[in-house]
Amino acid sequence: MGTRFSRQELFKPIGCDGQIRLAESTVGIIGCGALGSVIAETLVRAGIGAIHLVDRDFVEMSNIHRQQLFVEKDALNLTAKVIAAEQRLKEIRSNVHLFTYLENADGTLIEDIAEKCDILVDATDNFETRMAINDAAHKYGIPWVYGACVSASGTVFTFIPGKTACFRCLFPALPSLNETCDSVGVIAPAVQITAAHQCTEVMQWLTGHPEKLRGKVYHFDVWNHTSLEVGVSRIKKEDCPTCGHCPVYPSLEKSEEMKSMVLCGRDTIQIIPQANRRVSLEDAERLAIRQGYRFKKTPYFIQFHTEQYRMILFTNGRLLIHGLQDSTEGLKLFHQMFV
Repeated sequence: MGTRFSRQELFKPIGCDGQIRLAESTVGIIGCGALGSVIAETLVRAGIGAIHLVDRDFVEMSNIHRQQLFVEKDALNLTAKVIAAEQRLKEIRSNVHLFTYLENADGTLIEDIAEKCDILVDATDNFETRMAINDAAHKYGIPWVYGACVSASGTVFTFIPGKTACFRCLFPALPSLNETCDSVGVIAPAVQITAAHQCTEVMQWLTGHPEKLRGKVYHFDVWNHTSLEVGVSRIKKEDCPTCGHCPVYPSLEKSEEMKSMVLCGRDTIQIIPQANRRVSLEDAERLAIRQGYRFKKTPYFIQFHTEQYRMILFTNGRLLIHGLQDSTEGLKLFHQMFV
């Protein structure tokens, strides 16, 4: 029947030498939702030696149709995505070195992961995180594979420091994907096709075939059977703060201020408090009991319902307020409840 990777090794561009390269490689996957779950499973099955996997969220029933690592019980139990993913990925290949982070993927964390990896893969849904991936990849001289999908379309491109324009240079020219899965939906084939192209780029790079990378921005619409490629070699900006003559990597700058942001398409505010202002799960549980709020506590977070909002507090103090789109109001509510 052959060994685990025998059919992959029969593919001549990979062969035994390429399989060894994959086993010796480390990949960082930023996000474990639709794209991230497909990418993580594909690369674990392909034999990647070590994977760093980041996600800040938990499984919901609306995820199941396209996030293939998760099942109904994960949604019913409000399991953190990286925890559910780790359990499934270890069942697929027990010897994979898997490092998971139930964290917001900010510049500090992404930089720490980039320092350990040979390549980064984008499976996020927002501009700010991609800017941090872009800066970290360029700072440590490793490529990263951009991927985005919504509705029935997707876009893929691999950024290579010193060779291609970077994301900061390229962003205005990318095909518009301003719509979100929450506003116009998404179908699983669009996710799988996008992730397949991303994984292929990863495997081409890691097995020593950089000449096989697409080299152009690839955009497709699987429902309407259309696709296009866009050359971007002339877009590189010499004064770019990421890839120009004097890089400063602005998205990696550390901030000690409390942060409040609207999550892309989620009708949700995320609040990241200062280190000395963090609220514990026990604090939130006492608040819920005192106010008579319905709540559910797990080892990783506590969820409770106020009169207007659903809130989720994680062990590191990060707070999600569902049903709110004003970050100023989110901060005001945080101070009213926890200060």
